[in-house]
Amino acid sequence: MSTTLATYIALPGNAAEAFEHWHRVFGGELDLTRYGDMHMEGMPFEPDPQHVAHAVLTTAGGQIAGGDAMEDGNDYLVHGTAYSLLYSVETPDDARGLIQKLITGGGSVGMPFEKAPWGEWYGTVFDRFGVMWSFSAPSAD
Repeated sequence: MSTTLATYIALPGNAAEAFEHWHRVFGGELDLTRYGDMHMEGMPFEPDPQHVAHAVLTTAGGQIAGGDAMEDGNDYLVHGTAYSLLYSVETPDDARGLIQKLITGGGSVGMPFEKAPWGEWYGTVFDRFGVMWSFSAPSAD
């Protein structure tokens, strides 16, 4: 196995829905394991068997991993946090297509996708799960 780095997102009980949505938007290969799919004997907790223990979406651009957050009293705020996922694509039209899919799927524009002062195209979208996606594409000139 080679060394990799992937974003991991702990979601509040809707990881299956989120990862299936992202799979439809970005394509790639989705590997999703629910707690009910695993051998649970000896686990130090009793998770909901329908919750996601681990998911990985592998796309041409990289991997997103995640699952449902453990019910340990922590609030896992997604929308309004300081992080985002940066998706760099080859053309502005590629970005526009992905942005449109996220908006059509219940998302909203955070920052319009337009030419940025540094010369590339840039914009942000919040998907329906509150995750902020930043999109970047090189300028055509």
